[in-house]
Amino acid sequence: MYNESPIKVNERELKVLEMLRDGKTNPEIAREVQVSVHTVKANLSKLFFKLGVKDRTQAVIKAIKENIIEI
Repeated sequence: MYNESPIKVNERELKVLEMLRDGKTNPEIAREVQVSVHTVKANLSKLFFKLGVKDRTQAVIKAIKENIIEI
């Protein structure tokens, strides 16, 4: 975990961003964090809003540029 950005994400959001970076699908993320796929989708929407992006790719790129996660 990295997260040295002024954009604050919680630990679960950080883990989800790392899984997005690694190409995990929503069902894979749901299994790993032990929530439903619906919850993953809701959490991604919130995370996208927080980052000011519209999709998974933009979220990962922004998280890397903002030093939230490492490549």
